[in-house]
Amino acid sequence: MNVVQAKNEVSQPTIPAWLVWLLTIFFLAYGLGCYPILDNNEGLYAEIPREMLASGDWHHWIIPHLNGLAYMEKPPLLYWLTAVSFAVFGENEWAARLVPAMSALSCVALILWFGRQIARVAASRLAALMFISGLGVMAMSRTLMFDMLLTVFLTGALMFGYLYSVSGEKKKLNWCLGLLAFALLAKGFVAIILFGAVSFIYTILFSSSVRDFQKRIFAWFDPKAIGIFLLIALPWHIAAIWAEPIFAWFYFINEHVLRFLGKREPHDYYAGAWWYYLPRMVLYLFPWSFFLPVLLFVKARQQTPRTLHFFLASAWIMPVLFFSLSSAKANYYLVVVMPLAALQLAIALEDRSFGAAWGRALVGVFLAALFGLAAWWIGRQVNHQLSSLLVYGMDGKQFLRAFMLSACVLSAGVAVLVWHKARYGLFPFIALPALMLLAFIGVIQAAAQWTSTQPLVAELHALTEKREVFLFKVFEHQSSLPFYLKKPVRIVESRSSDLFWGIKLHKNNIVVSDTAFDKIASEQLVSLVVLDEDLVGFNDKKYARKFKNSKKIGRTTLFMN
Repeated sequence: MNVVQAKNEVSQPTIPAWLVWLLTIFFLAYGLGCYPILDNNEGLYAEIPREMLASGDWHHWIIPHLNGLAYMEKPPLLYWLTAVSFAVFGENEWAARLVPAMSALSCVALILWFGRQIARVAASRLAALMFISGLGVMAMSRTLMFDMLLTVFLTGALMFGYLYSVSGEKKKLNWCLGLLAFALLAKGFVAIILFGAVSFIYTILFSSSVRDFQKRIFAWFDPKAIGIFLLIALPWHIAAIWAEPIFAWFYFINEHVLRFLGKREPHDYYAGAWWYYLPRMVLYLFPWSFFLPVLLFVKARQQTPRTLHFFLASAWIMPVLFFSLSSAKANYYLVVVMPLAALQLAIALEDRSFGAAWGRALVGVFLAALFGLAAWWIGRQVNHQLSSLLVYGMDGKQFLRAFMLSACVLSAGVAVLVWHKARYGLFPFIALPALMLLAFIGVIQAAAQWTSTQPLVAELHALTEKREVFLFKVFEHQSSLPFYLKKPVRIVESRSSDLFWGIKLHKNNIVVSDTAFDKIASEQLVSLVVLDEDLVGFNDKKYARKFKNSKKIGRTTLFMN
């Protein structure tokens, strides 16, 4: 037996469960509330539950409101849970991010539980670490958005659905459709579409004949399970239709059908090529995705049942295919496939002795070369866009180069370790995501004045005079402002996409015309927040000369009359 074979055949110990949970808590809790609420999506979804609590009006819990206007784009479960978090822990950053963090924690619990159900404990523990430390989940688990909440419920529904297909146990079907109902309340009918596509495909693959396929399909329509689904899913939809007559068209047609077709109004989403998600899949599971080539060169020493692989493959391929066909594309959609994609990768690696010692070492060497090349490239840049940031006492360019060099040395060290200590398996690679998390926290803290209005609000609170704050034209890029001011903000000549329907549906005093604002600025002290991209338009306004004082903060200018 040669040295390579000996190293390949060293038994791989299972990662202790306590260590999986300890690292999970680290990746979720470290720095969760140490940077401000981000503008754009996070600002929107933090303000809605704040307004739910502040309104004292049950109507706001049925039809959510954003900046004082009706906002019906998404179902309310995320808002409800975040409002509860605010009520218990206060309106702060970590309380706002508690729901996505707990959703990711629950995904880890599901992966570990499912691993026991399918007798793949070692692989499930590795998969849990891959999932929680992957680049995409690392970001999404600490950002207040819908997708992490959708992920936990849809993943649970798919897991219970698979176990029901294998065992025929009705209790598992009840759990499956109950979790699917919560997935529906988390992000809408995309949950049913994805669940249906995955279940349909693996049911075909499981079936031995057309009659067997029909029998399996009809078995899903169990009266008790359907009743559980409807009991959870229907009440809010009925209440919303009753509270807002246009809701049915807006939510079912505009937000679901027309969004998929690329005809939704307003057209405020991104498009992309059919392969848009393929490179992003690699990034989302980084650094673990770099073990995919190893699967081609290391022979499997045990065989996983084909039915399990069919299920796991369907669970990530079908959503990626659906998102690729849709006209609306976004990076964060991919988080929904990560739990079961990570599990399939971990099982495939376990079948191949976790990549063999030489395969693991080769990945470490490749990552070291990649980070080293990045450090060299950054060092050659004259004016890097991060240079204005101060991260851990270094300017942004110095920090980024130092991080790349550190990652290079760490990757090389991991390569040596996994070659000489084969019994450690893939576990040492967890050091890379840990380093990336430390870097991410430092950069996002340093970039606060460009990513949030918290520094702007601190300046406003420092003013001696009491002033009403207005936004000029754009709301989304400054969406955290109402959250930090603890009240809706009026907008001059709004061109907001997220407020488009709220403005259109009902009369309001949130949007102010140029003429009306000119009069307001003549009668009272005001502050006007203007983005850099709108400075030319602002300077062309007649009322611009009334604003003699200004202060630049990040990408905005605060004007005062």
